[in-house]
Amino acid sequence: MTTELRHESEYSRYTFWVDDEQVGLTDYRLHDGSIDIVHTEIDPVRRGVGLGGRMVQQVLDDIRTDVDDPVRATCPFVARYIDEHPAYEDLLTR
Repeated sequence: MTTELRHESEYSRYTFWVDDEQVGLTDYRLHDGSIDIVHTEIDPVRRGVGLGGRMVQQVLDDIRTDVDDPVRATCPFVARYIDEHPAYEDLLTR
Protein backbone atom coordinates (compact mmCIF):
# COMPACT_ATOMS: atom_id res chain seq x y z
CA MET A 1 0.00 0.00 0.00
CA THR A 2 1.44 3.33 -1.11
CA THR A 3 0.19 6.54 0.52
CA GLU A 4 0.64 10.10 -0.65
CA LEU A 5 -0.36 13.44 0.86
CA ARG A 6 -1.05 16.28 -1.57
CA HIS A 7 -1.28 19.89 -0.44
CA GLU A 8 -3.84 21.77 -2.50
CA SER A 9 -3.17 25.25 -1.15
CA GLU A 10 -5.50 26.91 -3.67
CA TYR A 11 -8.36 25.03 -1.96
CA SER A 12 -6.95 25.24 1.60
CA ARG A 13 -6.84 21.48 1.95
CA TYR A 14 -4.74 18.37 1.89
CA THR A 15 -5.86 15.25 0.08
CA PHE A 16 -4.75 11.77 1.07
CA TRP A 17 -4.22 9.07 -1.53
CA VAL A 18 -3.78 5.30 -1.26
CA ASP A 19 -2.52 3.51 -4.36
CA ASP A 20 -3.53 6.47 -6.59
CA GLU A 21 -7.07 6.67 -5.16
CA GLN A 22 -8.15 9.66 -3.07
CA VAL A 23 -9.41 8.32 0.25
CA GLY A 24 -9.35 11.35 2.53
CA LEU A 25 -9.04 15.08 2.97
CA THR A 26 -8.19 17.67 5.57
CA ASP A 27 -9.55 21.22 5.27
CA TYR A 28 -7.94 24.20 6.97
CA ARG A 29 -8.39 27.95 7.24
CA LEU A 30 -5.72 30.60 7.66
CA HIS A 31 -6.81 33.39 10.00
CA ASP A 32 -5.70 35.41 13.00
CA GLY A 33 -2.09 34.33 12.46
CA SER A 34 -2.84 30.63 12.79
CA ILE A 35 -3.72 27.62 10.67
CA ASP A 36 -7.03 26.20 11.83
CA ILE A 37 -7.62 22.57 10.88
CA VAL A 38 -11.39 22.51 10.60
CA HIS A 39 -12.30 19.15 9.07
CA THR A 40 -10.88 15.72 8.29
CA GLU A 41 -12.60 12.94 6.43
CA ILE A 42 -11.78 9.40 5.30
CA ASP A 43 -13.89 7.53 2.76
CA PRO A 44 -16.38 5.50 4.86
CA VAL A 45 -15.38 2.21 3.23
CA ARG A 46 -11.73 2.87 4.22
CA ARG A 47 -12.37 3.75 7.88
CA GLY A 48 -11.21 1.69 10.83
CA VAL A 49 -7.75 0.73 9.56
CA GLY A 50 -5.75 3.76 10.75
CA LEU A 51 -5.77 5.86 7.59
CA GLY A 52 -7.17 8.91 9.41
CA GLY A 53 -4.29 8.87 11.86
CA ARG A 54 -1.73 8.42 9.09
CA MET A 55 -3.24 11.33 7.17
CA VAL A 56 -3.29 13.65 10.19
CA GLN A 57 0.28 12.73 11.07
CA GLN A 58 1.44 13.61 7.56
CA VAL A 59 -0.56 16.87 7.58
CA LEU A 60 0.96 17.93 10.90
CA ASP A 61 4.44 16.98 9.71
CA ASP A 62 3.94 19.08 6.57
CA ILE A 63 2.70 22.04 8.61
CA ARG A 64 5.68 21.71 10.98
CA THR A 65 8.04 21.92 8.00
CA ASP A 66 6.33 24.57 5.87
CA VAL A 67 4.36 26.89 8.21
CA ASP A 68 5.55 28.99 11.14
CA ASP A 69 2.07 29.83 12.46
CA PRO A 70 0.50 27.95 15.36
CA VAL A 71 -2.09 25.26 14.71
CA ARG A 72 -5.66 25.43 15.97
CA ALA A 73 -7.43 22.08 15.95
CA THR A 74 -11.12 22.87 15.55
CA CYS A 75 -11.60 19.41 14.06
CA PRO A 76 -12.26 17.02 16.97
CA PHE A 77 -10.34 14.18 15.29
CA VAL A 78 -7.21 16.33 14.95
CA ALA A 79 -7.57 17.68 18.50
CA ARG A 80 -7.78 14.12 19.85
CA TYR A 81 -4.81 13.05 17.71
CA ILE A 82 -2.66 15.84 19.14
CA ASP A 83 -3.79 14.98 22.69
CA GLU A 84 -2.77 11.36 22.11
CA HIS A 85 0.55 12.27 20.42
CA PRO A 86 2.33 14.83 22.63
CA ALA A 87 5.14 15.27 20.08
CA TYR A 88 2.73 17.53 18.15
CA GLU A 89 1.61 19.72 21.08
CA ASP A 90 4.32 22.30 20.31
CA LEU A 91 2.46 23.14 17.08
CA LEU A 92 -0.34 24.62 19.19
CA THR A 93 1.87 27.17 20.94
CA ARG A 94 4.56 28.25 18.51
